[in-house]
Amino acid sequence: MNTNISLSACAQKARLALESKYGPGEARALVRTMFEELNGYTPVNLVVRGDVPATDWLQRKVDDTVRRLLDNEPIQYIFGTARFHGLKLMVTPDVLIPRPETEEMVDLIADSAGKRSDLHVLDVCTGSGCIALALARTLPFSNIDAIDLSEKALAVARKNNEMLHCSVNFMLEDALQLKPATEPQYDIIVSNPPYIAESERSSMQSNVLDHEPAMALFVPDDDPLRFYRAITRYAVGALLPGGELWFEINPHYAAEMKDMMAAEGLNDVQIIADMQKLQRFATGRK
Repeated sequence: MNTNISLSACAQKARLALESKYGPGEARALVRTMFEELNGYTPVNLVVRGDVPATDWLQRKVDDTVRRLLDNEPIQYIFGTARFHGLKLMVTPDVLIPRPETEEMVDLIADSAGKRSDLHVLDVCTGSGCIALALARTLPFSNIDAIDLSEKALAVARKNNEMLHCSVNFMLEDALQLKPATEPQYDIIVSNPPYIAESERSSMQSNVLDHEPAMALFVPDDDPLRFYRAITRYAVGALLPGGELWFEINPHYAAEMKDMMAAEGLNDVQIIADMQKLQRFATGRK
């Protein structure tokens, strides 16, 4: 390998290789992440130290990362980390990669909660724990439970809990088989459950289909609200008076979601658009 290549030339080579697949903007972002993860270089470092020779090790790592990206592997799985709401989380193919729209839901919940403290929160279908952990860092002195059906996902969530020095209580539970609450206990219940209909597979990108866990993505075409209905029925009994239920939803079923939540007994049901103007969130009050 040519050890005389500079850091800036190494970065430019990676960008050019990725641009045809990802476009200039995303290619730059991927290369920025790549250099930060591999050796802690920020964009400023690459400018200031751009003439410094890249080591053989770094060139090999960059080439390997580019190859994996061109093969549709998400960069979050390549490096095992993802950014979410200011947090750096561990992610593996056993959990979904946290999305920006989910960060929006955390902000909506925090805005609704205001300055209240000591809130009791339940996160259903927690995956990597991103929502529960972001809320633990955002809501003062909160008590947060989080459940998932996947032992492997819970292992990731618990590791994130440990790394971030949070105290979320992660438990193995099936969202579709929740036992009715014996008494109200939660101020907030939140969930980003599987919500993509099987018929939508054909329109999805291969980096999602080939690498992210299908059990966390898909629901049957004939019952797309199955998780929402089960969680809403549980929430009606488990929420304290005035407590709130929050969902990230499939925009295709926004109207059905609103009708279902109201029919199950929630008040003030609202559908809220995300930054892309898609009907992405649903909320109701006990």
